[in-house]
Amino acid sequence: MQDLEQSTKTETAYRLLRRDILATRLKPGAPMKLSALRESYGIGWTPLREALSRLEAEGLVTAISNRGFAVAPVSREALDDLTRARLVVEVPLLIESIENGDSAWESAVVTAHYRLSRCKIAVGNVSESEIDEWDEKHAAFHSALIGAARSSWLSRFQATISDQLRRHHRFLSLAPTLRAAAGMSEGYEEAVAALEDAMAIEHHTELMEAALDRNIERARQLMTYHIGFTVNVYAQSEDGVSPAGHKSLPRHASK
Repeated sequence: MQDLEQSTKTETAYRLLRRDILATRLKPGAPMKLSALRESYGIGWTPLREALSRLEAEGLVTAISNRGFAVAPVSREALDDLTRARLVVEVPLLIESIENGDSAWESAVVTAHYRLSRCKIAVGNVSESEIDEWDEKHAAFHSALIGAARSSWLSRFQATISDQLRRHHRFLSLAPTLRAAAGMSEGYEEAVAALEDAMAIEHHTELMEAALDRNIERARQLMTYHIGFTVNVYAQSEDGVSPAGHKSLPRHASK
């Protein structure tokens, strides 16, 4: 009974810390002092240590010699690397899903798209809870798209990459752009426009339609551009200009 109780406490600590790391409420690079975490989350020393060890194994926490733990850092270089990895993993999963998807898969994609479409966000006036909701619905839509893929290893890699990208998206792209939209910075009009474009439902609708039409080449093209949107948002928020060589797929591009 005691072992079960300890396991439950560890799982609770793991889920709470993981949630706040992915949402960047625990900032990348921030120290994770056990005393502070214990006070904030109301969880004991042992469950916290075990949870942090699990998170370290997932690459969400780093162990610092003689200094405990810290939230794993984020960087432009890592964002670029993760974006390339996502292309390598998620595009084949999408193609496999299109090839194998049945009517249940189609229904799941349509339902996830509908829920995302109902989650409307005004970039200039948005709360953290609204961002959390959009983030959840967006992840569910992409999970539905690749839901009929049969490669368990690629699916595992995709889940890991998705978690890491979520942190990078929120900290490097979303948060600075929202601050700019709130008037805390100047010269970020391009970044705000890029963020609105990346979050627009039209891109997701086109991707859904290509998948349901079993148009593999069109779906491949759309997913490739879609994955590149986040890097574009970050580049815009970083320096206010389009990154050299970046090309955006026009909305409602002809099929």
